[in-house]
Amino acid sequence: MDVVVQGIHLFQQGGVVMYILLACSLFVVYIGVERFLFYRTMDSGRRFANDFYTYMKMKKYADAAALARQGQGGLARILTDAAGGEYGASMKAFMETQSGILIAKFRSRLYYLSVIVTMAPLLGLLGTISGMIKSFSIFNIESGQAVAITGGVGEALIATAFGLCVAVLSLAVHAYFTQRLDTIITDMEMCFSALEMKPQHQ
Repeated sequence: MDVVVQGIHLFQQGGVVMYILLACSLFVVYIGVERFLFYRTMDSGRRFANDFYTYMKMKKYADAAALARQGQGGLARILTDAAGGEYGASMKAFMETQSGILIAKFRSRLYYLSVIVTMAPLLGLLGTISGMIKSFSIFNIESGQAVAITGGVGEALIATAFGLCVAVLSLAVHAYFTQRLDTIITDMEMCFSALEMKPQHQ
């Protein structure tokens, strides 16, 4: 209980900037949870992509089509529509358009994470500078309270530390989903290339 009280006390000592950083941290958590649920639903998975590619390379087109129909996620839907539709020469254009729309959905909100990575340390630094200005005010200097001055500087650094923590959290979440997105794009390219090599009469 004492730890919680001390934590709240330190948070309040960080100044107004701490509340902005807290809002940023909650926003990062929200984006992380929302994107995780979205990716879990819309990502067909590496295993699906490998199986589909293998079937296509082995010319087992019926098995590949059945796998796409039974699969879940955006890639499976695109492959099902592309393989089952009468697109002919326009199949490549169809897949490029649909994959572009899907990738845009995967990238949604990730930009905010990169903004917070840059903004959070700056907000923390702003809080620290504001706190140091108060610590080295004329009142403190004239009163000769050296301990109060050094203590105020220490309290001011709380904002910088919290800002760096928020930035690290945002960077970790951003890196995780960026890596997943790169994997998804690779899976798409692999499956699309295999589907494009399928003879039109099959």
